[in-house]
Amino acid sequence: METVLEQKKDKHTKKATFPVEGMTCASCASSIESMLRTVEGVQEANVNFAGKTVQVDFKPEQVKPEQLRDTLHEIGFELLIDQHTEAELEERQAAALAKLKTKTIAAAVLAFPVFVLGMFFHNAFSWGNWAMLAFTTPVLFWAGRHFFVNAWGQAKYMRANMDTLVALSTGIAFLFSVFNTVYPEFFLSRGLEPHVYYEAVAVIIAFILLGKYLEEGAKSRSSAAIKKLMGLQPKTVRVLRGGTEAEIRIEEVQVGDRVLMLPGDRVPVDGEVVAGASYVDESMLSGEPLPVQKQAGDMLYAGTINQKGSLQLIARKTGGETMLAHIIKMVQEAQGSKAPVQKLVDKIAGIFVPVVLGIAVLTFVAWLVLGGEAYLSQALVSMISVLVIACPCALGLATPTAIMVGVGRGAENGILIKDAESLEHAYKANAILLDKTGTITVGKPSVTDVVWAEGIANQQELERLFFSMEAKSEHPIAQAIYTYYKEQGMTVQEPAYFNSLTGLGIEADFEGEKYLAGNEKLLRKEGVGIAEPLLEAARQLQQNAKTAIFFASKSQALAVFAVSDPIKPAAAEGIARMKEAGLEVYMLTGDNAQTAAAVARQVGITHYEAELLPNDKADFVKKLQAEGKVVAMVGDGINDAQALATADVSIAMGHGTDVAMDVAGITLMRSDLVQVAAAVNLSRATVQTIRQNLFWAFIYNVVCIPVAAGLLYPFTGFLLNPMVAGAAMALSSVSVVSNSLRLRGKKI
Repeated sequence: METVLEQKKDKHTKKATFPVEGMTCASCASSIESMLRTVEGVQEANVNFAGKTVQVDFKPEQVKPEQLRDTLHEIGFELLIDQHTEAELEERQAAALAKLKTKTIAAAVLAFPVFVLGMFFHNAFSWGNWAMLAFTTPVLFWAGRHFFVNAWGQAKYMRANMDTLVALSTGIAFLFSVFNTVYPEFFLSRGLEPHVYYEAVAVIIAFILLGKYLEEGAKSRSSAAIKKLMGLQPKTVRVLRGGTEAEIRIEEVQVGDRVLMLPGDRVPVDGEVVAGASYVDESMLSGEPLPVQKQAGDMLYAGTINQKGSLQLIARKTGGETMLAHIIKMVQEAQGSKAPVQKLVDKIAGIFVPVVLGIAVLTFVAWLVLGGEAYLSQALVSMISVLVIACPCALGLATPTAIMVGVGRGAENGILIKDAESLEHAYKANAILLDKTGTITVGKPSVTDVVWAEGIANQQELERLFFSMEAKSEHPIAQAIYTYYKEQGMTVQEPAYFNSLTGLGIEADFEGEKYLAGNEKLLRKEGVGIAEPLLEAARQLQQNAKTAIFFASKSQALAVFAVSDPIKPAAAEGIARMKEAGLEVYMLTGDNAQTAAAVARQVGITHYEAELLPNDKADFVKKLQAEGKVVAMVGDGINDAQALATADVSIAMGHGTDVAMDVAGITLMRSDLVQVAAAVNLSRATVQTIRQNLFWAFIYNVVCIPVAAGLLYPFTGFLLNPMVAGAAMALSSVSVVSNSLRLRGKKI
């Protein structure tokens, strides 16, 4: 993937996508969008926060990429306008993550002695303050340098974010502490203790860096699904041009080219079969485990796999127009969603900073005007108390600590949660969509029933002949039968004659005796009699969504075998629990309506949709969303990726494809539908905790800031000591973390 992912010219505008480095929160994304929109010639700018990219629609004659880069550089972000391969971008991200990890570890190591000295040995040693200054300085100016750089970049344009809060609180506390370390006589001469707050500065920086590291580590994996989807398309293609076979790059294929396909090849483009016949694995689209027979006139789709036989197809859609490309685009767009709670926190933080600054300044002025003999020292102490007590640590920890505990609680129960957004959305889910194959069913076809006609004596020998016939067949159902008997240790007897009958079945000769295996139509064509009990058994099997295969001699039907994808043992219980949790359950499948109805009936599902392609599933998700429902999607295959990306919350089964699990926000490691309701309950408990944390974080500031400003002094003579303000700040953080830890005992 290059740096500029996509460029489209529409009259006088160009649309380009650039990677962005330095984004740390949703407000950063908002700042990038608004700053780029102010550049003359830029029509639109949209940030994909998860993908770390920005798509810009601009007029090339008015603005150049260099101008866009310089605009973002002024506020602390790097726009990569040079060409970069996917590997180079990954290398840059890995290097940035490694650097952040180093800073996090270093900050934690340096903060520990500062914390011990400040909290337990305050004023115990004459050199204590100088030692804490020595340890805190690299934490602030090396590990935490980017907070100040970003805050300054935002401030130049009258903006504020969480970096601003961190820079102000730690910067003021540090300067005040340095002043008291270098010139303690200033406050001592006025009868006040020259307190220092190095421990608050160092610990705050260490905690926030840890949160940033965990967040960046999660975001760096967000593009894995896109890479796997792109990997489904081959690099080169064999085509016939002018009667000559040539191997060309996939980008060079044009609509109308005749493409050659060999067994095992991935289909490179969407096209129509014009020669040959084969079975094609379309599980990435339909989710069904049984390959589909393809012949002249049938459509093939990019990313599917040709299993048997050679094919020739005419390219109908190439490049960005294929179904696979549309799935990739849908996943890319859906991954750009932002966590709603954190976005709200960032918005409030933007207001919170100037409000606190205003209160601090007002406090200082009020004490200068109304204070007593020690008005200057009281003004300074009160202003510092306001800034220290208004530290955003509790606000910053409110969401991530609850998320971390919630994620850990889920992991203990086999529920892996990829991001905060999934937890924050799942609690609102009221409709849940379940893919059939691999989610409700096992996802692997197998022999489920064997019914023999009455009076058949040598069944064991006949089974061996039937097994030998199916071992010669290339049909997917034959593979299920072959596996069934192979596991029983049965051996193959080579037939004297074997023939595959397209659309009917197979025939073989063993020691002069002719045998048939296939559908009812084959037996009728050959004039083979079918006893009524055997025929009725076949009808019953088909009504239960099973494929019936007859085995017959040249004169009579001997047995009927049923092949199906069995329902998971706990599927019905899991669906019942979803309903108890207040979820409206739907089943989606690419299978036929008869099979869908039978499966839905067995597991207790009323609403189902059959014969759906990936885009149909995604459209059904959008339909429910348009009706006001919050939709959760559960799937396990590449065919589910588009719907998973479109849904409000996506859940993948652990045994499914890597693509499904990378797209999904939640993965169930035990592939147990009972865990779906548990995941929703966990989400509800986590979001409740987040709301409690945010409430107490804000209430803490609402109550403590006025007290720190000296509101109680005229009535009680109480003036908050900055050291107490620091302790209150620390206590607020401890209370938030403690409340988050309560999630460990929640029943889900």
